[in-house]
Amino acid sequence: MADLSPIPASHAPRLDDRPLAKRVGLIILATDHTTEVDFQRLVASERIGVYVSRIPYANPVTPDNLRAMQPSLTVAAALILPDEPLDAVIYSCTSATVVIGDAEVEAAIKAAKPGARVVTPTAASVAGLRALGASRISILTPYTIETSRPMAGYFAGLGFDIARFTCLDLDDDREMARIALDELVAFAKEAMAPESDALFISCTAVRAASVISEIEQVIGKPVVSSNFATAWACLRICGEETARPELGRLMALPYSGM
Repeated sequence: MADLSPIPASHAPRLDDRPLAKRVGLIILATDHTTEVDFQRLVASERIGVYVSRIPYANPVTPDNLRAMQPSLTVAAALILPDEPLDAVIYSCTSATVVIGDAEVEAAIKAAKPGARVVTPTAASVAGLRALGASRISILTPYTIETSRPMAGYFAGLGFDIARFTCLDLDDDREMARIALDELVAFAKEAMAPESDALFISCTAVRAASVISEIEQVIGKPVVSSNFATAWACLRICGEETARPELGRLMALPYSGM
């Protein structure tokens, strides 16, 4: 019978510092259908790895249910490549960040990943709108009026003039993810006030990032969506400066932080 005993290699393997040069962590809702797909398409590459942690979430989308996610953020961040540094960490929920607060989200994530740049959809979208030179904006959300109202206050509080605010009155993020792409384009056209400099489409569940350029062609103005803005911010944080205007005007611009 042949000897099947393993033979040790001649030497221990040489190890790279990292499997990939840059690491992006995503904290997403257990119910999220969209963020992971968008980041694999827009951000992941041979240089940039995208690593995901999911946290508990219970519909309907209300301020109270959104706020209830805050205690899970530190544990979720710690579970992404434990004890290893990340270049950026995103908490991928726009409406929850509004009710919890950008600073509070950042503090919770940095408790586990102190060296990472924390990116929220709200702050990234503000940075994107400012990079585009927009001061008067229209906003489209999939939420109910109750959940949309704090969003209006967030942008108004940062100095934006809101020319028109449209909401689709949905309260389940799984339904938000299933809004047909042609419907998104049509609703975006309806939501855009002619006097606005840009349109912001809220919600990381909504698949707007895949039709940004189509919407821009229809309305003739730049468009920022939650996932599109966080993807842009993460690419720039990771040193990826390649202009990709075919995806949307924002992807041709530099990022100056939040």
